[in-house]
Amino acid sequence: MTPYLIVRDGARAIDFYAAAFGAKELFRLADKNGKVGHAELELGDSRFMLADEFPDFGALAPPSVGGTPVCLHVYVADVDAAFARAVAAGATELRAVADQFYGERRGMLADPFGHKWSLATAVRDVSPEEMQKIWSETTA
Repeated sequence: MTPYLIVRDGARAIDFYAAAFGAKELFRLADKNGKVGHAELELGDSRFMLADEFPDFGALAPPSVGGTPVCLHVYVADVDAAFARAVAAGATELRAVADQFYGERRGMLADPFGHKWSLATAVRDVSPEEMQKIWSETTA
């Protein structure tokens, strides 16, 4: 699955994703005014695509539709460093990085374009049975 993000100011978004997450731009198609019609970026071994808003085609960024219910989850080698780099680049912390019962150290942030990102590093293996046991005890 390849996420396709719609943003306002695609050129600035590409710069942000490079600075915040280390994404590499593979290519972009832009009009004479610089509006991004399509771009592809690589983050680790995964690709994602983005474009500027094109309301006539139903391509709307999160601010145009009242936010997003989607969160992009990315595994990184050092979540604390990656999270700090993203915040320094302009992301907003939604949940601080912390150890989670399911074996990840994880934090959540919002990028300046309205998309939510979860950054995580696996810190220990937890079986589905153990996760369910802990979940059941904490939600009862």
